[in-house]
Amino acid sequence: MMLVDKHFSRKYLREETLPTLFCPGCFNGILINALSKAFEELGIEDLRRFVFVSGIGCSSWIPSPYIRADSLHTLHGRAIPVATGIKLAKPELEAVVIAGDGDLASIGLGHLIHAARRNIDIVTVLVNNYVYGMTRGQVSPTTPTELETPTTPYGAFEYPLDICKVIEATNANYVARWTIAHFTQLKDSIKDVFSRITRGFRFIEVIAPCTTYVSRRLGKTPADTIKDLLRESVMVNKAKSMKDKVIIGVFKFEDKPGYIELYRDYIKRAKLNKR
Repeated sequence: MMLVDKHFSRKYLREETLPTLFCPGCFNGILINALSKAFEELGIEDLRRFVFVSGIGCSSWIPSPYIRADSLHTLHGRAIPVATGIKLAKPELEAVVIAGDGDLASIGLGHLIHAARRNIDIVTVLVNNYVYGMTRGQVSPTTPTELETPTTPYGAFEYPLDICKVIEATNANYVARWTIAHFTQLKDSIKDVFSRITRGFRFIEVIAPCTTYVSRRLGKTPADTIKDLLRESVMVNKAKSMKDKVIIGVFKFEDKPGYIELYRDYIKRAKLNKR
């Protein structure tokens, strides 16, 4: 089981569900703590104006059942269209998607790209654990080259998808990537998407290698993995000529109107032109 900071449990988490059922050392707890710390520093006393949406996968369990807020646990790959529907129906709510790489970068990739293209006013946190962790660690679209998995026992040979590059190339307002070893930077990015950039599509990728099917398979502990991430990560402004590194940082920071604002303006124009 995985423990989370008790300081936040009464305010933001459902105590009856703690300790969690994640694997020993699972990095999902660090993300939960980063979310909680960000909410606290922003002065958010409760999560009544938030709706969390997730799909199928280990990280999709974070909102439901653990976060003390309204949540929807949807079909595999369908979290973003559901969150889009919530935002259109109740634009005053903060719709937040938390899902894994299998959910958002594979079966749900089309939804992800088009939500970013439209600059839909939702926050999306993609927890990239490198594999399909819930179904025993098969290769996924983000598996690093040469990583051994049950479906690539001699090492992954396909090129992985750089999901931040894909989203950066769309109309999304905010794109960032941090590893689970960069707690403060991750927490500050979460604060940014709820305070500094409050409209449009805001995307954060969190590198959190599966402790069971990545770390353990490599003969490493979760602590070893955190040290590896610190050694192998480099900020985006220093990474142009570097290879085989985890590129972290804020890739895009804009504040142009999001879909909801544009849609409302379109409806107003349509009514003015109505015959």
